[in-house]
Amino acid sequence: MQDRPHAPELLQAVVQFLRDRVLPATEGALAYQVRVAANALAIAQRQVEQGADAQARELEGLRALLGAGAPTALEAANRLLCERIAAGAMDLATPGLLAHLQATTAAKLAIDQPGYSDEP
Repeated sequence: MQDRPHAPELLQAVVQFLRDRVLPATEGALAYQVRVAANALAIAQRQVEQGADAQARELEGLRALLGAGAPTALEAANRLLCERIAAGAMDLATPGLLAHLQATTAAKLAIDQPGYSDEP
């Protein structure tokens, strides 16, 4: 068992330090680079917090789509899905495919761009 602070807490502390203390004290290109660094660390924080669950849900969805004998590794399952789509064996008319793609995209956006909304 690991003691606190946990990785997400450490990442959040660095993000907050960069945004609250460093960014106001910088300008120009350095301020931009600090903003980019803070955003990258915030993405890493969300990846640590949400990534494993998102990947497990994605793999579950892929295995349901691909059927019996589907790969148990996420990368291999995604590769097989891409191969089937490229071969024309699956398309948006395939039951469950669109819902899977939408759910996977939403999970990725929740990590990479949490402020993104598909609503106007």
